[in-house]
Amino acid sequence: MSDTPLVSVERRDDGVAVLRLDNPKVNALSSELLRQLEAAAEGLRQDPPGAVVVTGGDRLFAAGADISEFRSAEDPTQVVDHDDAARLGQHFLRALNAVADIPRATIAAISGFALGGGCELALACDFRVASEKAKLGQPEVLLGIIPGGGGTQRLARLVGPARAKDLVFTGRQVDAAEALAMGLVDEVVPHDELNERALAKAATLASGAVVAQGLAKRAIDRGLDITLNGGLDLEQQLFAEVFTTPDATIGVQSFLEHGPGKAAFGTS
Repeated sequence: MSDTPLVSVERRDDGVAVLRLDNPKVNALSSELLRQLEAAAEGLRQDPPGAVVVTGGDRLFAAGADISEFRSAEDPTQVVDHDDAARLGQHFLRALNAVADIPRATIAAISGFALGGGCELALACDFRVASEKAKLGQPEVLLGIIPGGGGTQRLARLVGPARAKDLVFTGRQVDAAEALAMGLVDEVVPHDELNERALAKAATLASGAVVAQGLAKRAIDRGLDITLNGGLDLEQQLFAEVFTTPDATIGVQSFLEHGPGKAAFGTS
């Protein structure tokens, strides 16, 4: 473990938390960064803000795994063995699942390269806002390996299996326009407007019924992993649960007294 902070969390007055990667020069997702990312995401899960923006800074998002960790410590001419590769995969899985499990809206602000594990981190978020300079891809096959942080699963669920296979089989990068066209990102903005747009979107969500948003997120995400009937049962459970929250009390009472769209939920 390192004492160097590679991940930071800034909680803003508007209810938005900014989760920032800071591992110069390319935000390589080393085992230590992933450990810190998992811890930061777990903190946001236990004490959720109104919404979260995930960023790698103004120049890039994250260029992928720390490839030096793929080399055997005993024989630098060889790759790690099966067991060490499995441990590396678990680092990615735990960290990115922790991000996906934050019970609030998460927005990836993609300023430049989001490749390999960096693309997988963006996929673990609920929304992806990209700079016009962004490049995304899963280039693992160019190293003779496959994605190990959810790329074969979350990508296929987002853009469909054929498009996912195209990106994974070829390792090619797509620019922001193509990423938008295939549904890999939700919005493309001028580079110098990226942070402002991501923070504004997060602030809007943070001012809404965030507990209800979190329950809806759980219903959607978990529902995708089970049958339709199972998902409908889950929705019924969470529909009943949301009525035990302040969001329902505030929203329904405001509607009855003032009409639709006027409830002030705050960030509780």
